[in-house]
Amino acid sequence: MQISGNTVFIPGSTSGIGLALALALQAAGNTVIVGGRRADLLERIGADHPGLDTVRIDTADPASIEAAAKEVLSRHPDLNVLIPMAGIMRAEDWREPEGFLETATATITTNVFGPIRLVAAFIEHLRARPEATIMTVSSGLAFAPLKATPSYNASKAAIHMLSESIRLQLAGTSVSVVELEPPAVRTALMPGHEDNEHAMPLEEFVTEVMGLLESRPDATEVQVERVKFLRYGEARGDYDQVVATLNATDPHGE
Repeated sequence: MQISGNTVFIPGSTSGIGLALALALQAAGNTVIVGGRRADLLERIGADHPGLDTVRIDTADPASIEAAAKEVLSRHPDLNVLIPMAGIMRAEDWREPEGFLETATATITTNVFGPIRLVAAFIEHLRARPEATIMTVSSGLAFAPLKATPSYNASKAAIHMLSESIRLQLAGTSVSVVELEPPAVRTALMPGHEDNEHAMPLEEFVTEVMGLLESRPDATEVQVERVKFLRYGEARGDYDQVVATLNATDPHGE
């Protein structure tokens, strides 16, 4: 993915990594459209950051995705980058059957079906562009599980394998598939996570990501140094130690 000159739609970017990445991409010379559920928050973001476009979208609602896709493409027919950022992360306890099913269902709906439906809504348009990118967002927890968040871990593992698979299918087309793999980052993804001393500061994360995109435009996986501990535990042969360390030091990791 080239670092500038793109038109980028980021559903789920009204806060956290999504908004920080949107602003960094705008500053790098891209046209950026921020998507989110709350109209009041979108209005405030548009007012605070001139040049950012905003579109209301609920990525858990297929009809909302379809409507937002039409709106985005009508205003930005040169769109060539899609970054499905929306996601939820909630603790769940599978020892309490009545307590986890609702959370698990919501997590898979948002984190897995959301990106799938978004790609489906834009793939025809992206394939018609001379050069296009789908940047999926998985997690270090796709490769090492956090005990507190089974469905989140599973959803991000699904995104990783989805990315690997559609990259194979789209080989030879104008569409590249890039997977962003965040470690724990200080955002409001879970309560108290913004103050998690084990998590990476948001600004530091986005700065490193932008540097990687600039220095490695052909990369298929965007990995800051901090995520490699989780990403490559199995390859290094210390997977059990990685899992033990993760769950001992970061009970609400990302």
